[in-house]
Amino acid sequence: MSLTKLEETFTIFDTTSSILQEELSCTYLEALAETAENLFHQDVLQDELSELTKKRLLKEYDKINLQSLTKEEVRKGFQLAILKGMKEGAQVNHQMTPDAISLFIGFLVSKFNESNASISILDPAVGTGNLLTAVLNQLSDKKLTTYGIDVDDLLIKLAYQNSNLQQHPIEFYTQDSLQNLYIEPVDTVISDIPYGFYPDDVNASNFELKRNEGHSYAHHLYIEQSIKYTKPGGYLFFLVPNAMFEGEESKNLHVYLKDHVYIQGLLQLPFNLFKSPKHAKSIFILQKKAINVEQPKQALLVNLPSFSKKDAMSNIMGQINDWIQAEKRKK
Repeated sequence: MSLTKLEETFTIFDTTSSILQEELSCTYLEALAETAENLFHQDVLQDELSELTKKRLLKEYDKINLQSLTKEEVRKGFQLAILKGMKEGAQVNHQMTPDAISLFIGFLVSKFNESNASISILDPAVGTGNLLTAVLNQLSDKKLTTYGIDVDDLLIKLAYQNSNLQQHPIEFYTQDSLQNLYIEPVDTVISDIPYGFYPDDVNASNFELKRNEGHSYAHHLYIEQSIKYTKPGGYLFFLVPNAMFEGEESKNLHVYLKDHVYIQGLLQLPFNLFKSPKHAKSIFILQKKAINVEQPKQALLVNLPSFSKKDAMSNIMGQINDWIQAEKRKK
């Protein structure tokens, strides 16, 4: 994708969002959701705007032809606008998954599901939909059924507009993902798991990974909930903090995982992606136990090189592919 095309796409989102932000007296992210809806319908839907403002917006919208852009071009332009909005502090509790990580998770989901013609996918902490749509854009050869859940209604609105602009038919639900979900179990779960404490102690008491004292760990409950809503033999791809594997509570998590899943891999992400080593994360790959599923002889344990080192990354991706093919032959 040429930088010029990316800049042009972002500029349309940015310029029109700034106009709407001023006219509607709302946040940049709220304005971005409004302008995305306008673009999708190729019209200005806000009745309260003056005719002059509507003409200004339509003039900007005429500069972009969504049909001429790839899904990735739309996603990246929209992503840059979301990042600008988040820097304004409207969503300090939500950080977008870095692009390189999203694309790499897409590679993994594609490889592990290589033999499946159709896949159902859930992201229980979907946020703005950037990770989910980045993964879907690498599964264009599959028949997809997709779900995204988040408790934040603005993030869900952005995710909904994001998927519309990329023409992904995703079902979104605005709800606490740790309550009972309105979906059937899926083949694959992907998630950049929220890390911290879960405030609803009453609901947490329904989980095996609840803590006996104080608030339970949200990241542990998300893993348990995700496993519950995965079909037997299905895969789960989590982006998790390395700190999750430390401390007393990690023992309970280990016991729970041993009972319900096989650990397929743990891929340590390069430290240069994070502000400090204590914020470092890994990609955690699990497979839910089933009658015809065996534990891998050796889990895929990898320290990933910097994503900018193309030869090293190409080598690692080749090794991962070889490992997956070897596991398939074993079956």
